[in-house]
Amino acid sequence: MEAVAREVAPAADEVDPAELERWSDALRGPSVAEALASAAQRWPDIRFGTGFGPEGCLLVDVIARHRLPIDIFTLDTGLLFPETYALWERLQDRYGVVIRPVRPALTVPRQAARFGENLWDRDPDRCCAIRKVEPLRGALSGAQAWVTSIRRDQTRDRATARLAEWDERFSLVKVNPLAHLSSAEVWDYLRAHDVPVSPLHAEGYPSIGCMPCTTPVAAGEAARAGRWRGREKTECGLHSRPRPAVVLALARPAEGGDVHAG
Repeated sequence: MEAVAREVAPAADEVDPAELERWSDALRGPSVAEALASAAQRWPDIRFGTGFGPEGCLLVDVIARHRLPIDIFTLDTGLLFPETYALWERLQDRYGVVIRPVRPALTVPRQAARFGENLWDRDPDRCCAIRKVEPLRGALSGAQAWVTSIRRDQTRDRATARLAEWDERFSLVKVNPLAHLSSAEVWDYLRAHDVPVSPLHAEGYPSIGCMPCTTPVAAGEAARAGRWRGREKTECGLHSRPRPAVVLALARPAEGGDVHAG
C-alpha cells in the first residue's frame, strides 16, 4: 500500500474538553441545519464524506439548501454501482454543488496485480483498508472536523455514537448529526423535500456499498445484512471503534419527532 500524507489535525490533547462541553451545551436541541452551521463556524475546516446512502443524500440537501461552508467528498473506490455514479451526478446537478472524488492510490487493476484478483472475496478487510480507510485518511488530512451520516441503530460499532465526539482513528472531531434519528425519520425528510436517492433502494438494497460486497436484503433481514454477506463483517473500517473515544454531545438524542433539518 502506498504511503499517504500525515495528518496535521490537532491532537486530542490540543482540544479543550471543557470548552467543547460549553460549546455543546449551547447546541442542545437545534435542527440538523443549525447544528451543522454551528459546527462549521466552530471548526471552519470541516468536511463531509458521503457514500450516497439515504442519510448522506439528506445531508447533501441540508448543506446545499442552507449554503453551509462544508466541503463535500466521496470515496470513489472504483467498484461502485452504476446507479451510485448516476446519483452522484444527479445530486451535483440538482444542488449546484461539487462532490469531489477521493480515490485509492491503487486502481482496481493495480490492486489485482499486487494482491491478486478479487481481494474483496479473500481479504475484505485489506480491500476496505486500501480502497476506503487510507483514502479517507488522506481526505481528512489537516481537517479540524468531519461530518458523517451514521445512525446509532445501523451497526454495533455505531450504537454508542454521539452527535459529536473525538475520532481517535483520524485525530479530529467527528460530527454525527443524524446519529439519534431512525430510518423512518430520515425517509420522512427525503420524501418531504423530494431528495434524490438511489433507485437500488426500491430493489431491495437498503444499504449500498461496493458492487462485489453488496447484495439485496430479504424481508425480515437487517438493513446491512446485504453488506459482506456471509461474514461477521459489518463495517468497512471508517467508523469502527478500536478503543473508547472521548465524546461530547452536540445535541440531546431526540425521542422521535421530526428531523428538523431546518
